[in-house]
Amino acid sequence: MSSFADPVPLPELVVRARSGDRDALEELLGVIRPLLLRRCSRFLPYLDDAEEAAQDALVAIARNIGDFTGSGSFEGWITVIASNSARMTYRRLRRRAAENGVAELPETADPRTTSVMAGTRLDVMEALSELERSKPQVVEPFVLRDLGSLPYEEIAAITGTSLATVRDRIHVARKFMRSALTTRL
Repeated sequence: MSSFADPVPLPELVVRARSGDRDALEELLGVIRPLLLRRCSRFLPYLDDAEEAAQDALVAIARNIGDFTGSGSFEGWITVIASNSARMTYRRLRRRAAENGVAELPETADPRTTSVMAGTRLDVMEALSELERSKPQVVEPFVLRDLGSLPYEEIAAITGTSLATVRDRIHVARKFMRSALTTRL
């Protein structure tokens, strides 16, 4: 017989955490931390930045767990939070760079000092910033689908739009991103 208790199923942890069980919340945050870090790492090129964004997401989840209604999936809910956290972290990094006298983060990564993956993510974040400025309504569905891997139906539920609208917005965003990333290469 093992001395370790069987892990509590995620749905049960969510219910208990929503009801105010602090131990369940702590356990839940420990269980989802690796997922949040992976989500944030899809946006941010450096592990330290992704860890900062994931930590911010954990804090937001802890503060707002009572707001999770259960109408969509918990994974979808935390994907939205992680995506927003990573994008806010990136914006904060841009502001810090500007405050320190750097006009902006490098337009493209220097291959001598930046890994290919990091450079690619910088390009994606820049393209996402451009997309957000020109077509803000298409950003969330795109991020949830292509970076968060959520199904179209769940994205429609999260955004409160029809499936056709979600598909159209993702198509528009992909077209924009493809063009923006092609010009960066």
